[in-house]
Amino acid sequence: MSVTRSSVVSLVLAAAALAVAATPSLAEVHKKKKTGLPPPLIVQACSGCHGQFGKGQGGTPELAGYKRDSFVLVWDEFRNNQRPAATIMPRIARGYSEAEVATLADYFSSLPR
Repeated sequence: MSVTRSSVVSLVLAAAALAVAATPSLAEVHKKKKTGLPPPLIVQACSGCHGQFGKGQGGTPELAGYKRDSFVLVWDEFRNNQRPAATIMPRIARGYSEAEVATLADYFSSLPR
């Protein structure tokens, strides 16, 4: 049997497709491990810095288990430039509506620390 470049490429692509298909999405993982409900789509914007499920990473604070009222208060402080030591959050916070902040606060407060 002769191995050609196209057969190797086909094999690699098939393996990659199987790996992607076998990898659970964030929503599937959350549904099995946490509340039984998938996270709101808006939460994915936070995971880049704050980690999957809001567990924090590097020097970025943990959001999981944050009290709802405290989350909203801190968000408003970012939005109103009352936390000058923050790097990017004041710019990010201004882009969210009150309803979106409430969704984030509800979600992160529902998670265990």
